Formats: sequence, structure tokens, C-alpha cells
Amino acid sequence: MPEDLTNNPTPSAVTLAAGNAYQQWRLVKDALVRYGVIVGGFSIIVAIVLIFFYLLYVVLPLFASAKATSIAEYDLPEKTLGKTVLLETEEQNEVAARFTDSGHVVFFEVATGKTLLTQAVTIPGGVYVTSFAQGSSISQGGVVYGLSDGKAIIVKHQYKVTYPNNKRQITPSLEYPLGEQPLVIDEAGAPLGKIAVKVESGATTIAAKTANKIHLVSFSKEQSLFANEATTNRTAAILDVSAEKIVELLIDKEDRELYLLDNEGLLRAYDISDKTAPKVKHQQKVVEAGQTITSLTFLNGDLSLLVGDSAGLVSQWTQVKNDLKQLAFKKIRAFQVSGLAVIAIEAEQRRKGFMAVDANGYVGMYNSTAERELIKERVSESPPVAAVLSPRSNRLLLETGDGKIHVWEIDNEHPEVSIKSLWQQVWYESYPKPDYIWQSSSASNDFEPKYSLTPLVFGSLKAAFYAMLVAMPLALMGAIYTAYFMAPKMRQVVKPAIELMSALPTVILGFLAGLWLAPFIEKHLAGLFLSLVSLPVAVLLFAFFWQYLPKTLRQKIPEGWDAAILIPVIILISWIAFAVSVPLETLLFHGSLIDWFSREFGIGYDQRNALVVGIAMGFAVIPTIFSIAEDAIFSVPKHLTVGSLALGATTWQTMTRVVLLTASPGIFSAVMIGLGRAIGETMIVLMATGNTPVMDFSVFQGLRTLAANVAVEMPESEVDSTHYRVLFLAALVLFLATFVFNTLAEIIRQRLREKYSSL
Repeated sequence: MPEDLTNNPTPSAVTLAAGNAYQQWRLVKDALVRYGVIVGGFSIIVAIVLIFFYLLYVVLPLFASAKATSIAEYDLPEKTLGKTVLLETEEQNEVAARFTDSGHVVFFEVATGKTLLTQAVTIPGGVYVTSFAQGSSISQGGVVYGLSDGKAIIVKHQYKVTYPNNKRQITPSLEYPLGEQPLVIDEAGAPLGKIAVKVESGATTIAAKTANKIHLVSFSKEQSLFANEATTNRTAAILDVSAEKIVELLIDKEDRELYLLDNEGLLRAYDISDKTAPKVKHQQKVVEAGQTITSLTFLNGDLSLLVGDSAGLVSQWTQVKNDLKQLAFKKIRAFQVSGLAVIAIEAEQRRKGFMAVDANGYVGMYNSTAERELIKERVSESPPVAAVLSPRSNRLLLETGDGKIHVWEIDNEHPEVSIKSLWQQVWYESYPKPDYIWQSSSASNDFEPKYSLTPLVFGSLKAAFYAMLVAMPLALMGAIYTAYFMAPKMRQVVKPAIELMSALPTVILGFLAGLWLAPFIEKHLAGLFLSLVSLPVAVLLFAFFWQYLPKTLRQKIPEGWDAAILIPVIILISWIAFAVSVPLETLLFHGSLIDWFSREFGIGYDQRNALVVGIAMGFAVIPTIFSIAEDAIFSVPKHLTVGSLALGATTWQTMTRVVLLTASPGIFSAVMIGLGRAIGETMIVLMATGNTPVMDFSVFQGLRTLAANVAVEMPESEVDSTHYRVLFLAALVLFLATFVFNTLAEIIRQRLREKYSSL
């Protein structure tokens, strides 16, 4: 019976079915790979976009506008107790104090104006208040009342915080740090017309004006070793100045300087370090002709004075050295509040900002460092009487002439930042001129933050420049020789060896650069320069004499292996250069080359400098540039090179006019990728430089890059603080710079490809 062919397919049918199944499976794999590549590509794009928007999300609050919102308005507490000479509020914005000209202190709730406590300062009978002043911010609530009998009494207002039943309770009180008995200022008993005070636990200084004298009196306490008694020592002096014209007195927080302002706008600075012999340091007129000074106070830190005048201008004056190297007052910036007189200036207690109030009820808030106007609001149509900013600068209390207290909430988180403070020169306190400075923190609360990104960008570009200066010639020349001239067997060894260099962790390179290379270069600087000159000369001389060797000897070296015989020459010349380095420096420069640079040209030398960074980072960048450039050159079609040689061109003509032009898109990509790697490098510049954010083109000076700065300071920054957000801004600048470089590189690469694709 014949065999059933339908149940027993022929071998050819089985093979055909298997082939169809294989083709279908291959199509499935192709589709999976295609969609996988698409998903991966889109995922990378999405990740980059998300990184960008997250950086933007953190950075944008830096440039948000400040806001002021009215939250309460009520009648002045205890109007009958006198006119307000000072408003104060504690840190939690729950309790405020009103000091009156009758010697009363009224504590009241900030939110409602409800009186909590009223206390009278112990003023002797028959004596009245003639002057009042608040101490420096370091005085911790100290104020002084000047009396009609030539005496003064110092009072501190304090706030005790307790938590009964887990609820915060703030209890205000008064204390007398030098006792309740008034202190004798003028022994003749003349009324104190103007007064200033500096209160400390160990010593207190009071400056006061009477009709014809300026008194400087210091009180210090001495505790007995054998009893709980303390004696108060009094030191008094009279300043050699006419008191008639003096309208303001201020004592700085260090208790070293006294400032006197007269009615003609002349500001005098006195050195009061020696309380028995104060002496004038310098003087300067601080108001324009035709204007009068209406307000004077310290900026936080007491290094600068804020001067308000009748034209609505607030100017900042600080002491700097003039051309004669002597201290003098210098106006470094000014702010126009309005066209009316500035009647009050209140400095922030923790930042370099201040509030100014004009005669028409307008309140302006400014930051001195950023030179930025933050808020300008008209709080009341009635003329203001007194104003205060809370210690955290998030509440404003303003008393107006109609007997009202206005309470405003201030939202002003990042006043220190502006385009000018980030990118332009800023005149910082105690600096002789405007400059680019990065200094983000200090141990002092009155520190002026310096957030200039310019020296960090400069450092990034400087490090990348020196790294590329080292890496580009070596990497590109090596790639050309390896791809075009080297023997294939030698290329199989050299190319993987160089690419293996990229596997070295940058932290290891930075470690070696900082701990070994930097001291080595410092000791053998002359040897380094000598090797840069002697190596090219030695290679050229060796090549020159090589052609005169016997032909039989030269033919023993296979074609393409010429570079191998140069290795001993390079090693020998380098060893000789560094071996003679120290004796050569002693012979030619009478010491070290570093001392000679400093002595003859004024060029300083930091051990960890741009030269060390250039060598170490260049070593890290070489594999990237070499590998991509070598592949581009090696991939030039052979028919182009063979055709060029067949037409009579030499090997070098073919290389320069055919191979390099055809491979130029790939070579350019290699250089740009290497540049991006150099700009974004972190660990090498972190460990091989002094991390000094200075702007100096010298190769012997250190630097700080954007990436290294973020790595160094991010762990110590407070989340959501100005410092924290500025570091994110630095990261955003680095991100955008890399994006721009890569975009331009791709555009140029495409144009090169179109231009030379017809070769």
C-alpha cells in the first residue's frame, strides 16, 4: 500500500517550515530590539529633561519677588504712657515691646495688640528722660535712657520661653545689667541730649552729648575671688570736639569705634580702644550739598553705616583704604527710596538687608550686597512714627501718627541673590574695590555672603583649557600615527592599552596628583620645563641620525614599528631632564625656579595648581579623545587613500589632504567630548587643586570649578537655603554649558560631514 505523504512530510518541507519559523523569530527579535532602542532613547531624553526641570524647580525661588501682606491693624497699646521711642519684637513674632519717652515699657501681643505687661523704668523722682538709644544688635536687647541730671540707666528686655501643657508661653521681663541705680555720665549734672550705648557682660560703654561736651564713659565689673560681691570701675573721657553741632552718636559692636555725625553731614570716626584717650581716625562728609541727614544706623555687622537723607536716598558707607593706604569712608552704593525724607532705617539682624521708611508712609526693603530693591509698599497714609523688623525679618510693625499699629507679614527668603551678585563685580564690606568673590559661609552671624559664580566658571574653563592643552596634541597625534602609520600587530597592543587608561577611577588619579605629582613638580619644576624642550629636540635628532645608519640595520626594524625604538630615547631624555633639575636650578637661578619667578616677576606658586590639574586631567581625557579620533581616521575608506597614492601624492599629503579631512567630523567629536569630560570633571580638580576660587590666569595658581564646588559644599548646605539653591544654580549652569557645547559640536560635525562627504 503506498505511503501517506500527508503524514510524513519530506525533508525539504521540514527545512522550509523551520526556515519560516526562524525568519519569524528573527523578525520578532528585530522588532523587540527596534522598540527597545526607541524606548531607551526616549527614556534618556525624558531623564535629561526631568533633570533640567528639577534643577530649574530648585533654582527659580532665588529670583522670586519678595511679598508684603497686611495681617493686622489695631490701636496703639497704652497711649497714655507716652510717645514711642522704640518698637521691638521677639523672635517668634508673638510678643512686642513699646518703649516710651516717659520711661515705660509696654509688652503686647503682636497679633491683637492686647497688653500683656507694663513696667516702668526706675527713674529717680524729679528727673525726666532727655534721650534714648538702642544698643548694637550684639547687646541682646540693651537700651539706654539718658536723664536730665547727667545720668543714664541701662535696661534689657528679655523673653522667657516655657511650655506648660505642651503649649509655648513667652513671658517678657526687664532687667538692669548694671543695677537699678542710674550711672553717672556727666558729673556736672547736665542733661544728656544724645546718647549711644554698647552693652556687654564684662564691660559697657556709653557715649553721651551734653550742651558743650561729648562724654565717653566705660563701666567694667570685677568679681571678688572670695566673696559674691562685684565692684564697678568707671573710666571717663571727654572728646576733643565741639558738641553743639553733633546730632547722632553710634558705638560699634566691637566697642572699638565711636561715630559722630554733625548737622552739616560730617561723619567722624574715633578710635576708642583706649577709653581714657579716644582719638579721631578720619572724617568725611556723607551727604550731598543742599541735603540733610535724617537717619543713621549700622548695617548688620557694624562694618557699614546706612545714611538716610532728606532727598529719600539711603547710602551705604564703609571704611576702606585710600590711595595713601589710610582708612577713609567710602560710599559703595545707594538706594533711592522716594523723593521724601527717610525718617527711619531698620537693619536686619541676620542678613545684609534693611528697611527704610519715608515721611509719606512708604516702606522699602533692600539688600545691600545684591543691590536689590525687594519691596516697596505704602503701609499707611498717616506719617510713620516708629518701625521695627522682627529678628527673622518676616514681620514688620509700624506705628503711624494716627495712633495705629500696622502688622505686615514679609515673605523674603532669598534677598542675597541677584544677577549682579552672581555675575558682576560687587563691592563687599572691608574690600578695597569691587571684585568677583565666592565665599559662602563663615563662623560669624554678621557675615556677608559672597555668591559670585564667575570665579567658579573661570576655574572650570581654566582647568579644561590646561587639560586640553596637554591632552589634544598627544591624543590626536597618537591617533593619527596609530591609525595610519603603525603596524597592525603593534596597533592591536597600543590601542587597547590606551583605551584601558579610561578605566582608571578619577579619584585614584586625583589622589596621585595631589599627594605625589604636585610635590614632585614643585621640586622638579625646571626638569618639567626642560623635558618639554629636550624631548622634541631629542626625537628630531634621533630621526636625523637614524637615516645615516647602515641600511641593513634600519631594515631590521619592520615597517610600522618605528615608534618602538623611540621609547628608550624618550625614557632616557626624561630621566636626564629630571635628574639635572635641582642642580640646574641652583646653577642658573641661584636657588629654586619658584623663588626666581617670585623674585623677578612677582609670580606666586601654589603646590596644587593648574599645571598639576592640566597634567592629571589631561591624562584622564587622552583615552577618550584618542579612541574616538583613531576610529574615525582608521575608518576612512581605503579606496580614498589608495587612489591618492596612485595619483602621485605622498603619504603625508594623503594624510593631511584626504584622511584628516574625511575624518574631521569624528576628530571634532572626539575633541568636544573630551572638552565636555574636562569641564565636568570633579574628583581630580577636587583633590589636585587648592580649591581656591580665585581668578588668576597663572598656571601656577589654584582654582575651583563648578563641579568641585558643588561636591565640596553641598553636604554642608542647609536644605532650601540660599546657599543650597545657589549650588543647584551652579549645577544648572554646568548642565546648560554642556548642552550648548554638545549642540554646537553636533551642528559643526554635521556641516563637516556634508562638506567632506564628496571626497
